[in-house]
Amino acid sequence: MANGQTVLQIPSSSTGLTARLHPTVLFNICDSFVRRNDQSDRVIGTLLGSISADGTVDIRNSYSVPHNESSDQVAVDIDYHRTMYDLHQRVNPKEVIIGWYSTGAGVSGSSALIQDFYAREVTNPVHLTVDTSFLNEQATIKAYVSTTISLGDRQLAAQFHEIPLDLRMVEAERVGYDVLKKTIVDKLPNDLEGLEATMQGLHALIEDVFKYVDDVVRGQVAPDQTVGRYLMDTMATIPKMSPDAFDKLFNDSIQDLLLVNYLAGLTRTQLCLAEKLNTVAQIL
Repeated sequence: MANGQTVLQIPSSSTGLTARLHPTVLFNICDSFVRRNDQSDRVIGTLLGSISADGTVDIRNSYSVPHNESSDQVAVDIDYHRTMYDLHQRVNPKEVIIGWYSTGAGVSGSSALIQDFYAREVTNPVHLTVDTSFLNEQATIKAYVSTTISLGDRQLAAQFHEIPLDLRMVEAERVGYDVLKKTIVDKLPNDLEGLEATMQGLHALIEDVFKYVDDVVRGQVAPDQTVGRYLMDTMATIPKMSPDAFDKLFNDSIQDLLLVNYLAGLTRTQLCLAEKLNTVAQIL
């Protein structure tokens, strides 16, 4: 500067980016954490997806990357990272590197070093953190972007800013996610148990909507026009049918589901018997 003073430059925390996370990525991260080496406290990996024109980062895929880290050093297997990325590009060239992930309860001391590496792979990489401990059956999932704090022309550190994260799932994915949050389960739910859990969740949501509408009618809650329009649009999508017609449609669907389950079980039994008979025939 003209007066010879050095200015500490702290960037603004406003980035305008939002992230949307597909549940497949979450399942991949948890799977890589379970399969990690015993010496590793956490796992890291590359995030793949796309960035739309409105600033939404769509996180659709991921793969883990071997690494070693200490208090002040991090070694990332760059060759493995680039080999895996080339393989993914052959399958889906539209998915590009958008950032990286790590397991743990937030940003750690070595995250700035790994962020610097991915900053050379893509501009403004997204850092996704997943707390795989699932304390109290709650998942802490956060997304960050970083900006550089500099003193004159010298870069001092990276400052991480949390950005909004949207996790959207269909009902089948929601059932799997609810099982994943439980650290100990006796068994995975079957189709009927998953359907029962889904219907219970739907019933609870309907009860919440009824309570909200009743409170608004009584004047206990201030009306929200956005919520009202959303409820109106939702009700407009429901086909008009009598209770008897709905019961018949629902029962027919349940019978079809039971038939598919019976045929699938019968097929598994036939394959198991055929495998045992083939094994006995080879021994004799």
